Amino acid sequence: MSDKFSRTQMLFGESAMQKLKNSRVAVFGIGGVGGYAVEVLARSGVGYLDLIDNDKVSITNINRQIYATTKTIGKYKVNVAKKRILEINPDVIVNVHKIFFLPETANQIDFTKFDYIIDAIDTISGKIELVLKAKEYNIPIISSMGAGNKVSPTMFQVGDIYETKICPIAKVMRRELKKRGIERLKIVYSTEPVIKPVGQTVNEFEITKKRQTPGSVAFVPPVAGLILAGEVVKDLINYKKNF
Repeated sequence: MSDKFSRTQMLFGESAMQKLKNSRVAVFGIGGVGGYAVEVLARSGVGYLDLIDNDKVSITNINRQIYATTKTIGKYKVNVAKKRILEINPDVIVNVHKIFFLPETANQIDFTKFDYIIDAIDTISGKIELVLKAKEYNIPIISSMGAGNKVSPTMFQVGDIYETKICPIAKVMRRELKKRGIERLKIVYSTEPVIKPVGQTVNEFEITKKRQTPGSVAFVPPVAGLILAGEVVKDLINYKKNF
């Protein structure tokens, strides 16, 4: 046993690796969080990846996004991500969707194909629509809450949306999902209080339907992305701790 994923197989076993190879995961949002989630999925042996994002790499992405370099500025994130994935594992089937996911664009995605969904988008309306689609098609989903205006990567947790505290995005999501009859949602969230960006007033970074651009650092969003993807990998193979 000596191939790209032999070290992973030592922990999970051959049948689990085959399961990952045959799984199709959709990642919505290929930014500071979603980009690192994609990286983990590709390096874990997931065989089919759908990347959904309509954004292009900008110079302000360089401080935290894995696909952002001076050479990729102006390029679509999904295209840059696909190129890197295929350099890691040429056998992956990568589908790119240049779509800004919102309720009005949801019909452009064929949800019947997915085995798991990662929500790493920023807009509340888009996140809610993703959860509703996951429920409609009975697809497992894990959602990222806020990673902006945070500086403590050790304060992320995995839990249910209705058990969260502190996180302002989770608060909004709890309220809106309850209205829609969603009883549970697996999420990654931070228990760190939101930090006020320098030079902004409190009202400028409150969580609203039109969020202000948050401050961010290189070592917080990636951690959320790694946790998201790790949970997906373990869920797909039905991993059980032996301790």
